[in-house]
Amino acid sequence: MATDATEVFSDMLRSQAMGMATLFGQMLPGEGSQEAQKAVHWAEVAGRLQSIWAEFQVEQLGKATGEKSHYTDPVKWVATVEAVMRQLPLTNPEVQQGLWDEVIAVLTAVLGQYGMGPRAFEEAKDDPRMPLRDRRFADPEWRSKPIFAVLHQLYLLLSSQVMKHAEAVDDIEPGRKAQLMFAAKTMVDALSPANFPLTNPVALARANETGGESLIRGFENMLGDLRKGQMTHTNPAAFKLGENIAVTPGKVVHETELFQIIQYTPTTDKVLATPLVIFPPWINRFYILDLNAKKSFVRWAVEQGLTVFMVSWKSADASMADLVWDDYIQAQIEAIDYVRDRLKVPAVHTIGYCVAGTTLAATLAVLARKGEADKVASATFFTAQVDFEGAGDLKVFVDDQQIETIGQLSPEGYVDGRYLAATFNILRGNDLIWNYVEKNYLKGEDYPAFDLLHWNGDVTNLPARWHRDYLRDLYRDNRLVVADSLSACGVPIDLHRITTPAYVQAGREDHIAPPTSVWKFTHYLSGPQTFVLAGSGHIAGVVNPPSSGKYQYWTHDGSPDTLEEFVAGAKEHPGSWWPHWIEWIRAFGSDEVTARGKRRPGGRGDKVIEDAPGRYVMTR
Repeated sequence: MATDATEVFSDMLRSQAMGMATLFGQMLPGEGSQEAQKAVHWAEVAGRLQSIWAEFQVEQLGKATGEKSHYTDPVKWVATVEAVMRQLPLTNPEVQQGLWDEVIAVLTAVLGQYGMGPRAFEEAKDDPRMPLRDRRFADPEWRSKPIFAVLHQLYLLLSSQVMKHAEAVDDIEPGRKAQLMFAAKTMVDALSPANFPLTNPVALARANETGGESLIRGFENMLGDLRKGQMTHTNPAAFKLGENIAVTPGKVVHETELFQIIQYTPTTDKVLATPLVIFPPWINRFYILDLNAKKSFVRWAVEQGLTVFMVSWKSADASMADLVWDDYIQAQIEAIDYVRDRLKVPAVHTIGYCVAGTTLAATLAVLARKGEADKVASATFFTAQVDFEGAGDLKVFVDDQQIETIGQLSPEGYVDGRYLAATFNILRGNDLIWNYVEKNYLKGEDYPAFDLLHWNGDVTNLPARWHRDYLRDLYRDNRLVVADSLSACGVPIDLHRITTPAYVQAGREDHIAPPTSVWKFTHYLSGPQTFVLAGSGHIAGVVNPPSSGKYQYWTHDGSPDTLEEFVAGAKEHPGSWWPHWIEWIRAFGSDEVTARGKRRPGGRGDKVIEDAPGRYVMTR
């Protein structure tokens, strides 16, 4: 079976290469011996492509890892397409007639502008204007020939029809409806003519311009990603941790089998007495908050006079297979206690980002139940959810079948971070998958040097048992908001016991933690709280330094009951919300101490482990 698949793929490559040679032969000027030379040249290009593929196949012999992921198995993709299409009313005669009428209308409108069809003379134009528009087809090459104009216009028409009919399906429960919509969107995005070499005129023009070298570079890019099992978005050699990314000076002052604690070096003579402990999400590397000097929340917070500690989670391996909910909550408590003891302070400020914010809420509930809530002076939550009823796009991956699949993908006890990266990429398929297929595979472009994309591709493994419990108990069953339904560290969890002052930040365009879902957080807190709605999404809404001058944020002086009421009465502020946050922090106490002794890590008599950013963030 594997041999048959290889032969089919090889035949496909061979036929596409020959098709390109034929097409280029028609496009290129010249005659006689020049045509013969071109034919020889394109045959050589086809031969090089076939040779590269053959070498890759030899290299991969013996590396089979069992069943393929759903995202890369063409048989399963065909099954997905069939499953989606079966649920749509496309066999209904009225639907078919309406679709046919629209197809004829689009064909007539498009071809007429090229002097073809029944409206040829009245519509012919030197610069054709397409009735349907999409940024994927903005390049003039898509209008350079009628075949490509018709192709992408019919695609846009048919894909809009698929989405319209998927939206109209109303005889299934909401969760299945969301999955249908997601599958339909994923399918139509994948089938775009921009994603295939023979139907993408921009890629063909680039191949013509480079004499086929772009095809070879793109094919090598694709095989490189197949080798590592992950799509590349940025130049992998452009960034090195501790040198040009994650460079805020500091020391690793503590470590366990699960995490390290980094303490950053102060840049002010005086610092606020109460330190800050940051819990980043363990599904990503912590340096999203320390990308570079201009974007770094860590560096900015240090400059504001905060003593900043960062938890750096270890990427899971087989030794962490049995870690569960309790272990991450206990780790947060241990980090809080360590910092309190190190600096001899009664309490700390805390930040929890995304899933670490969810866990921070559980941590606060555990501390409250144990009578230890005063260990935390304040809690800030970046795009964090506790009520998962409307938890965004990720919910389409959470059902019994998907959870079982995750178990099959983690036989060694941990979930490979590449699977998680693929999941997040497919949520924004056009931006994070097909855009790069076109640029780097079809057109053979070089990868950019982009720190955010580098971080996005720096994957982290998760303990499989903990990950499955998280999806089942929180995303699927929404048990965290049910008082005493879940337990940790020997006590039940009741979020209503949290009286710690809270700052809850949401991103207006966040598709991972939608603002409507983050808002619900405020319903379960019993202490004073401040809600801030930031412009942009899950990352840019958080990582938005004041120096950038980007976006805006909204606050509300009253006590709205719903997000809609908040938005209706909100005051808009230009730029970053960070200055608003630091003023909120200072309101809990402006007492300062001199930045010496253990406030300055690695000083005289202070035993530290290593320089920031530490080993754990570099462990793959």
